[in-house]
Amino acid sequence: MFGSSKKNDVQKAQESIDFKTHRYQLEFDTSKGKITLDLWPDIAPNHVKNLLGLAKIGFYDRLTFHRIVPGFVIQGGCPEGTGTGGPGYHVDAEFNERKHEPGTLSMARAQDPNSAGSQFFLCLEKVPFLDRQYTAFGQTADADSLAVVQAIGKVKTGAGDRPVEDVVIKTATVLTHPL
Repeated sequence: MFGSSKKNDVQKAQESIDFKTHRYQLEFDTSKGKITLDLWPDIAPNHVKNLLGLAKIGFYDRLTFHRIVPGFVIQGGCPEGTGTGGPGYHVDAEFNERKHEPGTLSMARAQDPNSAGSQFFLCLEKVPFLDRQYTAFGQTADADSLAVVQAIGKVKTGAGDRPVEDVVIKTATVLTHPL
């Protein structure tokens, strides 16, 4: 789907993002319901801008949550659906003091701390061993959104934490609010 780097498209989409004049949320409309996320540009501006840029170009539309680990995380954002794909570029780590709590949005990566791209995860429980090791950059905005995350976390999985039923991100929409 996205064989080449999306960096130029994402950078162009990011031109209208202004954290000084607007607050942004991201809404994933999934096959299990809507997840609205509050984002934290104050501590991870590059990760927030990256997520918003990818959403604006439709990168996340029709992707799945390819990894579900009950009591731990749900993971999405891989264009291959395998956990091996990305947007063709990386975002440097922005480790911070925010805790990985239920509903926390954080960036997935390989062993290299600066290898994040498009894959993200949402915590199902408190996961303190991820604190300051992964870039936390958002949180579910409300109880309904957290309930959808937790419902996805209960989907039956097979080998490799892969859900036996596809959980699809139908669309990812950037919500813009004037400050």
